[in-house]
Amino acid sequence: MYRLVMDDATTAVAYLWDEAENYWPAAEGDDDLTDPFSPGLGIDLFQAAHARLDALGVRVPALRLLDRDGARGDGGLAIVEDLRGESLEELLARDRHAAAPVMARLAESLEAMRGHRAPAYGKVAVVDGGGTSRGSSCEEVVLGRALRDLAEAASRDPRIADTRDRLEERLLGLAAAVRPRAQHAVVHGELGPDHVRVDADGNPVLIDIEGVMYFDVEWEHVFLRIRLHEAYKPLEADGLDEDRLALYLLAQRLSLTAGPLRLLDGDFPDRAFMAGIAEYNLKRALELVRP
Repeated sequence: MYRLVMDDATTAVAYLWDEAENYWPAAEGDDDLTDPFSPGLGIDLFQAAHARLDALGVRVPALRLLDRDGARGDGGLAIVEDLRGESLEELLARDRHAAAPVMARLAESLEAMRGHRAPAYGKVAVVDGGGTSRGSSCEEVVLGRALRDLAEAASRDPRIADTRDRLEERLLGLAAAVRPRAQHAVVHGELGPDHVRVDADGNPVLIDIEGVMYFDVEWEHVFLRIRLHEAYKPLEADGLDEDRLALYLLAQRLSLTAGPLRLLDGDFPDRAFMAGIAEYNLKRALELVRP
């Protein structure tokens, strides 16, 4: 991502999808868009997500230009509105009271996303394009991913290895309790406060939207709870499925353990920060199966 300054001093932001700037180690299936959790990279995913959110009235950076020819990166180029204000994360840290109206508007955006009903789950670009996603249900996809994350984390940390059987048993039990569901909402997927900018009018603006998908709304709210802690309260929603919340909480704790540990296999620059994320979520995962 690059900020562009024009001759007349106006600005814009360039999103350039280039594998050379991707710190994640390559893994089998990264390019399989039928996996809802495969890396959300590329101009097609961005455009489909942008169009869906914009149609729902959810504020996203205004689109200025799309370049698909590949001449400026492996995955294309998008020029979007430059939002010079702070992130929601920065605003919450600076002034929780000033953040209140922004949080209220974000809750409205989340309700608009929840109110959309898709007949299938998966990346917006895949489903809207008539494609079919891997797996048989959201919970089945999450369970499979969580078991892989568990195996990866166990191979990297002895505390997870020592508790692997209990964690696996808990995952299987939680998944078995989830009842079938036929319709799915729009979710960002990684909607932390760092992925929300605040515009000049105090509106929340969703960024890093390539991973937007049709999925269980509980997935979104578990992530929001993890990231926001006590600040999550204004975003609370009625009618969430407690069984899904329980499964997705353990799954996300394992993902936020295995993912950062995997990232540290590469040359990610802020290693202490990423190690801290892994350690925190590892401890929270173990708490969920503590006798």
